[in-house]
Amino acid sequence: MPNKLEMNPVRAIRTFPSFPIALVVVGKEEKNIIAVSLVHTFSFNPPLIGIGISPCRYSHELLHRSPNFTVNLPCKELVEETLFCGEKSGKEVDKLEETGLTAVPGHKVDVPTLEECPVSFECRKVQNFDTGDHTWFIGEIVSAHVADGYDRERTLIYWAGEFRTIGELIRGR
Repeated sequence: MPNKLEMNPVRAIRTFPSFPIALVVVGKEEKNIIAVSLVHTFSFNPPLIGIGISPCRYSHELLHRSPNFTVNLPCKELVEETLFCGEKSGKEVDKLEETGLTAVPGHKVDVPTLEECPVSFECRKVQNFDTGDHTWFIGEIVSAHVADGYDRERTLIYWAGEFRTIGELIRGR
């Protein structure tokens, strides 16, 4: 085992492997898309997914007001649109119009999914709680859509300022 050096916890947390990045759509009248790198499965039964949003984000306010949201997983071809949605505020710009992404009405929620994303989850918000500098919004997945021929290895992931795709399989379970 190599020697381990003590490190600043904020810096050390960046050693975690990459997480998926998602384009989260929230709001019925005031729609917004936010790029979210804090995305995680919270339960398989019932199927719950959580997104961590900073209170300083416009979408934080919208998520508190909205009972639903969608989580859309972009592929590597959408890196520029994803970056745009993460850098621009929905208060100042219509991200759907500016990116050219296509809103598709939800099947079971009143918030659209994004046609260009190969995976979309329609979520009904069931809980939210504050943890440090983010609020976790937990949604029950009430409808899921996966593109025919979906290839996980093209899914966009992000961590510590880098966009990547999933790499090599080392071992199965």
